[in-house]
Amino acid sequence: MNFVIFESLSVFTIYIAISLTILFSCELGYQLGKKLHSRQDTEATSSLGPMVGGLLGMLAFVLAFTFSMTAAHHSARKQNVLDEANAIGTAYLRADLLKTQHRNNIKTLLREYVDIRIKAVNDIRTKGIAGTNIGAVLKKSVTIHNLLWAEASTAAIKANSLNTALMIESLNNVIEMHEKRVTAGLRNRIPISVWIAVLGICILTMITLGTQIGFSGKRRLVAVIPLSMAFSALLVLAVDLNRPEKGLITVGQQAMTSLQNKMNVELH
Repeated sequence: MNFVIFESLSVFTIYIAISLTILFSCELGYQLGKKLHSRQDTEATSSLGPMVGGLLGMLAFVLAFTFSMTAAHHSARKQNVLDEANAIGTAYLRADLLKTQHRNNIKTLLREYVDIRIKAVNDIRTKGIAGTNIGAVLKKSVTIHNLLWAEASTAAIKANSLNTALMIESLNNVIEMHEKRVTAGLRNRIPISVWIAVLGICILTMITLGTQIGFSGKRRLVAVIPLSMAFSALLVLAVDLNRPEKGLITVGQQAMTSLQNKMNVELH
């Protein structure tokens, strides 16, 4: 299952949807608790306390686990941006070690490559993944990889030296970082089954909590609403971290834009 629905919805919309779901679950439990209370089911009252405590503990654990996974993925994406910028910058500098024809061709291709990468990220931020032709971007990136490799291999065949070896090593790093960024940005997401499990446990917890409240005969909205808002905020934060380029928390591209500016300065 893809994540188009998460990419197309705003953070505020997701927050409202989760908050309403939690409040509805609590209200459902409250109505159930009132019915049990009217039947004077005292055994249910004594067993609800431990159940609510256990479910709240389980929900806290699952939320912490999910948030930890999304935070780790977010940190990896940020590091990959810096590593890719360093790899491309090194390759750009080492191109000076080659003869003029190969040097100019490689530098031109690397400038185009950086422009494509930055534009792809900006398009995803404005249009979302669903509105961006990711396949075309990836295909163009691979095409530039092949052209860069053709230039470096031709230079190595003509003059196999330490300089060409360094150039080839740098290009290998550029190609490797491409795959790392694609994997981290597009494929390393929290599985939809985990989100379903988290939401399911949250709903069950709120129903049980509402049932316990129902036995008292008072909704206690002063306590229920802040609790619902807090759980919703944590869930939305995890969802936002899981969307690397769209939302309130995005992966900064400062390293790539700085590299682009340096390349443009040299060009002019």
